[in-house]
Amino acid sequence: MKPFKKLSAIAAPLPMINVDTDVIIPKQFLRTIKRSGLGKSAFFDIRYNEDGSEKPDFVLNKPAYRNAEILITGANFGCGSSREHAPWALLDFGIRCVIAASYSDIFYSNCFKNGILPVILPQAQIDELMKEAEENPGAPIEVDLEKQVVTRGNKFSFPFEVDSFRKHCLVNGLDDIGLTLQKEAHISSFEKDTKSKRPWI
Repeated sequence: MKPFKKLSAIAAPLPMINVDTDVIIPKQFLRTIKRSGLGKSAFFDIRYNEDGSEKPDFVLNKPAYRNAEILITGANFGCGSSREHAPWALLDFGIRCVIAASYSDIFYSNCFKNGILPVILPQAQIDELMKEAEENPGAPIEVDLEKQVVTRGNKFSFPFEVDSFRKHCLVNGLDDIGLTLQKEAHISSFEKDTKSKRPWI
């Protein structure tokens, strides 16, 4: 998993509340267990017309936001089913950080496990970030996980809270497999000892 320490990037404003996981990645795209290739289908139903052409008014189709790595959005983002494909699709599109007032618990946890930082800020600060992203689409916003702060030049500086263990994992690029492999020597020792004591297993 790619470490997340500091990100300075374009932020796309998506002023919608209760964006569920079926909006983020519709059910027809869940037939794969590969994490790559889902980005083109992210937000499919609100991103494309029935004929497959792009909806020009959708924020991620606009030239200024096509390379956005930060998504600023409404409360209760990621609600609905617990599909891990949702953060996979966001990450494959290029989104490495989501900023919202609240999230579904499962989606929030899945973000950390897949290298996405979900930042929680008060709604008033979300509104200010949203306005900034709309009025100055090319100006980067900086998210510093180590310092736990979201900044935009000298305009504002918003601190955020994050669980220390989850922060450690993101900063060091450790997913569940990476965490397990940190104990590889202990696991090998246990397996060797078990094989010696219980050769019939």
